[in-house]
Amino acid sequence: MAGTVRDVLGRVGLPMPVADLARRRWDVVVVGGGHNGLTCAAYLARAGLSVLVLEARDRLGGACTLEQPFPDERFVVSPCAYLLGLLDERVIRELGLRERGLTYFVSDPEAWTPFEDGTAFAQWVDDGATTASLRELGVSAKDRDGYFAYQRLFRDIRLKLRKGPRDCWLGGSPTREQIEELLGGNRLMIDVVFSASVAEVLDEFISDPRLQSALYAGGVIGVLAGPKDKGTAAVKLMHRMGDLDGRGAVWAYVRGGMGTVSFVIADAAREQGAVLCSGTPVAEIVAGTGVVLEDGTKIAAAEVVSNADPKRLLGLLAPDTVPAPMRTRLEEWDVRSGTVKFNAALGDLPAFAAAPGDRYMTLGTVDLTLGIEASQEAVERCRDGQAAVNFGEVYFQTGHDPSVAPPGRHLISIFCQYAPYELEGGWEHGRERVVRQVVDLVERFAPGFSGAIESYELLGPPDIEARNGLTGGNIFQGSVLPHQMWEHRLTPRTDLAHVYLCGAATHPGGSVIGLNGRNAAFALLEDRAAPA
Repeated sequence: MAGTVRDVLGRVGLPMPVADLARRRWDVVVVGGGHNGLTCAAYLARAGLSVLVLEARDRLGGACTLEQPFPDERFVVSPCAYLLGLLDERVIRELGLRERGLTYFVSDPEAWTPFEDGTAFAQWVDDGATTASLRELGVSAKDRDGYFAYQRLFRDIRLKLRKGPRDCWLGGSPTREQIEELLGGNRLMIDVVFSASVAEVLDEFISDPRLQSALYAGGVIGVLAGPKDKGTAAVKLMHRMGDLDGRGAVWAYVRGGMGTVSFVIADAAREQGAVLCSGTPVAEIVAGTGVVLEDGTKIAAAEVVSNADPKRLLGLLAPDTVPAPMRTRLEEWDVRSGTVKFNAALGDLPAFAAAPGDRYMTLGTVDLTLGIEASQEAVERCRDGQAAVNFGEVYFQTGHDPSVAPPGRHLISIFCQYAPYELEGGWEHGRERVVRQVVDLVERFAPGFSGAIESYELLGPPDIEARNGLTGGNIFQGSVLPHQMWEHRLTPRTDLAHVYLCGAATHPGGSVIGLNGRNAAFALLEDRAAPA
């Protein structure tokens, strides 16, 4: 097929008739064309294996793709993945992603948080600019020092676990004992990794409630947990473990939208010889034999790598073939979620009361929050089946990249929490109530926002599940609280010979990382090279 995967927004279709695919015996079939599956395929094809990628949806990319959900198709939206920050430099370099068109703009301010009293706090990439914002807000000298100490804590843990004797995200996970040793026995660091709430850690450094409100957010992203719940400091840590361009834990907007990441990985895989198919759902995985498509076609393969989430994988395996420990592990895998995605086409950008006339915050992210106590109350309501959206992280793709919208118009995406998978009264009847909560949250800080909305889509957990195949609507294929991280995360190797995992449910975790796919490819290649 001529052109790039980006040219067709991931709709690669079938490069040959299914019957021709079935005539070959493949070395590897990858089930699921999300970014990790494509990464795995690229490495395996580069190693000389014949690789077939089968994606059920009509386009590649999984949750990190590009769609045109609005009547005006000039708006191109990444529906679930918004910023780049954890994609590993090895993957970028080894697959030549920059050479294939991956470019991005660092989010700066890293976060801008308006408060209801009309003030705001900006966290800039430059510490001097952040200090100026802290002073303007009237933060005490003690809390200014505490802010930077808090940031250094997460930086220092990252350096010890990713830049020390080994990169702990590469290959298999270290044990807790090994992690504690790498952290030098530092009790606070160990607590961050394994047990502390993000609110507890904030209390160690900062007393100003405004700063605490601005800094807890990373600890609750994507998990059904509040800032006072144990383990949320580890969620914050996961989001601070990147090193984009060697600049540490910065985040960035990708030119063309986040789905471009998956598409350039797909180009790399295809250039190495992998065959990519979309609109080709798999009905069954048969260990050691291959897969069966939904139309009954059998495709032979020595190995199968699943990029599907663990619950979906379980549904693809004949029950009598799954060893009991593996079945129990997958059945008990925690995929609860309270995440809502809101994407909208705008006629104009919102005007924030805390910065009238300014638009610099659209070059970064905007955190809308009512504080730690309100967030904790919201997650409790969510656990009871009620929608309680009172946190939103707002992204303005067009702040850097006008190409994804018609001239003079804008694209906004909001990562919201909390609304449950099983909504009281059902999503059919409650959807507009959740939409209203999202819009009202923005309007508390940017009056008149609703008047700028031309089109929108709201994706609750059931929508994310249905559209992206993520059970429970969990964007990370499973909770990233400590009970499912590090040595408790799933591994590429399963209890079924010749069946591997490469998705976000594997170590090192969720988000757009790519190492999950790379780790799976290297595990499979190692097994193939081992003596029989």
